[in-house]
Amino acid sequence: MIDFNNGSFFKLRPESIQNVQNLEGLILIDGEYIFASFVGIRDRVIFTNKRVIAINVQGLTGKKKDFTSLPYSKIQAFSVETAGTLDLDCELDLYFSGLGKVRFEFSSGVDIIGLSRMISEYVLN
Repeated sequence: MIDFNNGSFFKLRPESIQNVQNLEGLILIDGEYIFASFVGIRDRVIFTNKRVIAINVQGLTGKKKDFTSLPYSKIQAFSVETAGTLDLDCELDLYFSGLGKVRFEFSSGVDIIGLSRMISEYVLN
């Protein structure tokens, strides 16, 4: 489970959507599709057209996983920090009603503007 009191998440780098295609039958509903996937050391965050899914891998073997579903309908606001000249990382803050802020930190090379545009489409419609 994401620690909402801490408000921070792990540093993420892009991964191929093909790496998470096997999850589609397990956790996605009809009409839901993945448009972006990011991986940390063992954990991952998947952005679909309906929600953000955070997968926390637990235990030594990694067989135990915690899936946290964060629907776009519960987002009250969001904020994006782009990469700079010396600070190459970028950040996305999502503010969920009743839950608080969740921060995703991305490594360099992530199209944070494109990602925020996609989130805007789902949050503002």
